[in-house]
Amino acid sequence: MNTNIELSLLDAEEKEMLNYIWNHIPEEDRQGMTQTDVLLVLDLMDDYLVENGLLEEDEQAGEMTYLDGEIDETEQLEYLIQATKEQGHHLTSTQIQLIMDGELQYGIEKGYYQEEE
Repeated sequence: MNTNIELSLLDAEEKEMLNYIWNHIPEEDRQGMTQTDVLLVLDLMDDYLVENGLLEEDEQAGEMTYLDGEIDETEQLEYLIQATKEQGHHLTSTQIQLIMDGELQYGIEKGYYQEEE
């Protein structure tokens, strides 16, 4: 899909999250990345959650329901590294980890997640 078209289809909250995550990534780590890469990793994060029974998708309603459970971050990172390679994207494990960290920080700021003590 054309990158500009894909980005233009985002709603206001999705654009806010994307920009937050993008700006969370240090400039030197953005080398070779695009915002579309961030979207891909976010989509793959959801795929991981679905495969592990932590996210249910109601296709008719177009809604996602997050379920309680623990996420093995190491396993999730390994899944994302492999999945991005399969998609033909060449992101480093550091870049993927930074996207994951940015998504977590965004979620904490918005009250979607609670920080562990």
